[in-house]
Amino acid sequence: MSYEKEVSDHYLHGNLIDFIQAALPAIGKTTESVTIEDLAPVDEFHVGGRAATDHLLNQLNITKESHLLDVGCGLGGAARYIAAKYNNQVTGIDLIPEYIETGSILSRWLNLDSYVSLDTGSALAMPYQDNSFDGSYMLHVGMNIEDKVSLFKEVYRVLKPGAFIGVYDVMRQQDGELIYPLPWATDSGISQLSTPEAYKECLMNAGFDVSKVENRRDFAVDFFKRVRARAQTNKAPSPLGLHILMQDGTADKVSNMINNITNNLMSPVEIIAVKR
Repeated sequence: MSYEKEVSDHYLHGNLIDFIQAALPAIGKTTESVTIEDLAPVDEFHVGGRAATDHLLNQLNITKESHLLDVGCGLGGAARYIAAKYNNQVTGIDLIPEYIETGSILSRWLNLDSYVSLDTGSALAMPYQDNSFDGSYMLHVGMNIEDKVSLFKEVYRVLKPGAFIGVYDVMRQQDGELIYPLPWATDSGISQLSTPEAYKECLMNAGFDVSKVENRRDFAVDFFKRVRARAQTNKAPSPLGLHILMQDGTADKVSNMINNITNNLMSPVEIIAVKR
């Protein structure tokens, strides 16, 4: 089995759109009335969710004219949020066919399919012309990609000169044995964490100038503290929560994520760079 097939199989749900649609009545919505905010709990598959997305976006120069590339777009939640916020075009690419199929349906539900285009494919060999995009971003993607040198060279290729890339990935902070399973890997087989320094080196070697590296560990710790506090009050999670994506073992995956971050073995990190 190829490595990419292993990654794809890890995320396979098999009936994702039906599960999402079945959860709508519990929040009093239908496919015609559901909103971006309603879908946010399942749409933003990264530490901190929408708050983390906004923190990154607010540092990027996005305008109505910006055609952006979402690398590893998942269900396309961030792409739809950006398109709705800025009225711009966003193209997303992801390895998981089911995510792309589901995300395309969600875009139609929200009447954003004319702004958001989602494609199935590898971030290491994207089907786009050179110098196509005004900017790009990736949210919790690199943890499954070993060859980050090729990744950032490929992103560099499809960006216009002067275009930005905003990265928000979980990165290694120090040596030590990670606790599995985690949201992106059942074991170490498809977990490819790198350090912020390694990311920066790969970006610079690809031709980017790195303007910012920010460790978001404190934000993550606070975020998970609030998640646990809500759980202790027995407040039920959103019917459209990430448990739909992670299925069995969601609690263990989240708990292990918290422990690994708390022990400073890893943490989410933002990097912003510009194509020379």
